[in-house]
Amino acid sequence: MDLWVTKRASIDDAWGEPVHLGSDLNTSNFEGTPCISADSLSLYFSSNGLPGGSGHCDLWKASRATRSEPWGPPENLGPIVNTSYNEANPYISADGLSLYFADVVAPWDTPTRPGGYGGGDIWVSELTTTGRQGTEPVWGPPVNLGATINSSACDAAPCISSDGLMLFFHSERIGGHGGSDIWFTRHKTSDEPWEEPVNLGPPVNTSLDDCSPDISADGKTLYFFSGGNARLRSGNFDLYQAPILPIVDLNAEDMCIIVDNWGTDEPLCDIGPMPWGDGVVDIQDLIVLAEHLFEEVLPVE
Repeated sequence: MDLWVTKRASIDDAWGEPVHLGSDLNTSNFEGTPCISADSLSLYFSSNGLPGGSGHCDLWKASRATRSEPWGPPENLGPIVNTSYNEANPYISADGLSLYFADVVAPWDTPTRPGGYGGGDIWVSELTTTGRQGTEPVWGPPVNLGATINSSACDAAPCISSDGLMLFFHSERIGGHGGSDIWFTRHKTSDEPWEEPVNLGPPVNTSLDDCSPDISADGKTLYFFSGGNARLRSGNFDLYQAPILPIVDLNAEDMCIIVDNWGTDEPLCDIGPMPWGDGVVDIQDLIVLAEHLFEEVLPVE
């Protein structure tokens, strides 16, 4: 597998022809699970082919000074994050201070890193130094996200929303629709624990493997891939996108309900700016209400 990039002029245009990222980033082995930072200047990915790694599959970072420049040579994230086990699926938070990733049981059947719950877990490492002059950023020791998020099955491909309130990932745990399914969990603030994960359900999840969720910065689009058996690399996989729509069960006459709940976390009124709200009823919810006033609300199946 190699890393590629495709671009489009605007979100309303079609994607252009994919371009290979070249031999500086790609080898004859595995390079994949890319994640780009919010400023588009850092590219995180996993590789088991680049020289200087710690084990089977490591996390790497390539940088560039501006969006128009090519990527520089990749750098290994080092022995605090990487081990002799498999580290993959990096996902950098919008503020650049938290790096989520998974230790996975790859096709070459290596064990998972110690301290986990089963067939692959989700971890997070916090930036301990933010790159002051003369000082390189240092990632702290990874922390397992715990038994609420991780199960005895394979849990991988974490994706944290730009507001930090939603975590998407794929899992082979009981309660799914096939092999790997996409699940999500949320918390009202970063200081609160994650809630019990919920299966995203059909039509996103199918009897096949549905994997590697990625959420657009505005929270309105889910990207993922779906197909055969990802663990065994069998079958054909395609990239998909699905809209994430707020449920606006209000109308102009209900505006007083928003006013009555102003400043609270009432879920009926907390509908913006992300489709899942932001934990407080405020002007952002009035904006979303105005955008959806004349839409028909379909019953939830």
